Amino acid sequence: MLVIGLTGSIGTGKSEAARHLVALGASLISADQVGHEAYTPNTEAWEQVVATFGDAILQEDGEIDRGKLGAIVFSDPDQLEKLNRIMHPRMARMVADKIEVLRSQGMDVVVVEAALLFEAGWDSLVEEVWVTDSSEQIVIERLKQRNGLSEEEARKRIYSQMDRAERLERADYVIDNSGDMAGLESAIKELWDRRVAV
Repeated sequence: MLVIGLTGSIGTGKSEAARHLVALGASLISADQVGHEAYTPNTEAWEQVVATFGDAILQEDGEIDRGKLGAIVFSDPDQLEKLNRIMHPRMARMVADKIEVLRSQGMDVVVVEAALLFEAGWDSLVEEVWVTDSSEQIVIERLKQRNGLSEEEARKRIYSQMDRAERLERADYVIDNSGDMAGLESAIKELWDRRVAV
């Protein structure tokens, strides 16, 4: 079984790339989905997050209000670091468990899609890393159109992530997504044929 880590900066088409890979036959493990599961009320991670950030982050039904938690952690790097120390190891165990389940089911290709693949150390869970990439100006334009962000807000989002040069240097394969959806699809198909369908 081939386990591929799929990552890339915001606005580089990572989720779209994941959809294309699923269409080609890969099984997908999404870090976002795993994060939602990890926040399930009364789990170990949920208890640690509530103990760290207080009951004020809870909704009436006991679910963590991700908006309230986000407001705390994204305005203070120390708070974000605290949250990551709780969540990343727990989520890594969940991802590893999901990989083993898919292995036992005889899957040929598993894609772990995670924006923070390198930052969370999950590249150790995969055999190779594919990175989606677009120029900074293209990403800014996409974020302005897609998310309604100002140029300054878009740059803040980009700069809050791992440096582009470092991400590209650590990649095994880079998927250039500077053009349209058809270009992205064909770049992924070409890489799939080279790495998987041999």
